[in-house]
Amino acid sequence: MSVLEIVTLPAPILRQKAQPVTKFDENLQKLIDDMIETMREAHGVGLAAPQVNVPLRLAVIESLPKVDEEGNEIEDSRELFVIVNPEIVWKSRKMVDGIEGCLSIPGYLGEVSRHEAIRVRALDRHGKKISLRLQGWTARIFQHEIDHLDGVLYIDKLTAPENFWTEEAFAEAEAAAAETAES
Repeated sequence: MSVLEIVTLPAPILRQKAQPVTKFDENLQKLIDDMIETMREAHGVGLAAPQVNVPLRLAVIESLPKVDEEGNEIEDSRELFVIVNPEIVWKSRKMVDGIEGCLSIPGYLGEVSRHEAIRVRALDRHGKKISLRLQGWTARIFQHEIDHLDGVLYIDKLTAPENFWTEEAFAEAEAAAAETAES
């Protein structure tokens, strides 16, 4: 396995619609393994093939870790997903605002409204049909990665233009808000 280069804006591939995967061969398996390693090395929770300059409808996603009653991360509680040619087939009416970042737009965060729950049909890494019911942050990650496959970035879906910050500005605002809440 090897770590791939993650392309960043303004790379044209990030704005293109990706092509369906048609071959589930050893080249695809290597790409998937390399994408998983790249995502983890970059401390991301998802990575779409266009982000590594490959125009295919493929993404890898790792759910957030589960935590125990004391708030400690439960070891090996993250779930790894490989989705090929995914399609969102149902979306909840309820929308939830959340803060997102992107490995292809490093150093920035923005507030995006997403469906709280979705259903996804896709193929797994071996071409077998899968159907997933997702909610919360995992549903958010899937929507973000599937958007990448259509050339859509989270900055296209900000709740408002002013809801886009550098990571430093966001951290400062959060610290100030926490300080105010303590007063």
